Amino acid sequence: MAAEKKFMFERAAFVGVGLIGSSLARAMREEGLAKTIIGYDADTDVLARAKAIGVVDGGAGSLAEAIKGADLVVLSTPVVATAALLPEVAEKADGGALIIDVGSVKGAVAKAAAAVSPRVHIVPCHPVSGTEQSGPEAGFATLFRDRWCILTPLDRDTPEYKAAVEKAAALWTAVGSRVEFMDATHHDLALAVTSHLPHLIAFTLVGAADDVQTVAEAEVVKYSAGGFRDFTRIAASDPVMWRDVFLTNREAVLEVLGRFTEELALLQRAIRWGDGDALAKAFTRGRSLRRAIVAAGQETAAPNFGRDKKE
Repeated sequence: MAAEKKFMFERAAFVGVGLIGSSLARAMREEGLAKTIIGYDADTDVLARAKAIGVVDGGAGSLAEAIKGADLVVLSTPVVATAALLPEVAEKADGGALIIDVGSVKGAVAKAAAAVSPRVHIVPCHPVSGTEQSGPEAGFATLFRDRWCILTPLDRDTPEYKAAVEKAAALWTAVGSRVEFMDATHHDLALAVTSHLPHLIAFTLVGAADDVQTVAEAEVVKYSAGGFRDFTRIAASDPVMWRDVFLTNREAVLEVLGRFTEELALLQRAIRWGDGDALAKAFTRGRSLRRAIVAAGQETAAPNFGRDKKE
């Protein structure tokens, strides 16, 4: 008789089955990492859709029902909700369960996690990947492939917790991610530069353009070139998720926003006074950074970002 397959997790409970949650569930299923995958979502329609398309094996009617018996709990909810849920999850989950989240702000989660009982093992995680789409239908199993996942473990120096951190890292590696470890404060500052500020700029620019559109008779939409189109793609991201990002990472975002404002003032002055050398220097620095990103494998060098011309 063939031996029964050994799974990394017997029961994985997903609290939130939107883009990231459904993508991780799909990837775990594809890689055979969990015997059973259960979903729970505060929005019953979202959960019903996730069940209908087979993202989860079954749905739970409550948080307690979802996490009971789970050796892995994935909190794929907006950051404010994640921090608020941790005390209840820590209380109701089975002892020794691995609890991870997927939010792009780690300081608030780490603070909430440090205040709860160590009877469960909470490992804050941030898969640096995603799209502007949302909902379970938007998920796909390869979302994390060749992307970074940053882990910001708590300051708990026990063999059990260290083993839990290793298991969390192994999970992300198994779904194709490259794992990095980082202090939560450093993570939040780094992501304020690479993700949060660009989104804030996109939301601002698209909002300003929408105001202009009423004057320009819809020409803003009609003649949108690639640059503006890409800003609208970023600005199409989940409003609730990004609201929470800026509420929970305000200090780092404000610091980076201050630096950006200073750089913007320098460019404004260069344009006003016709300082071509200053403009060329700034634009050359931008081109160099773009080439470094492509060289690091975080983007394609194909013309038009590799898009099909029909898009």
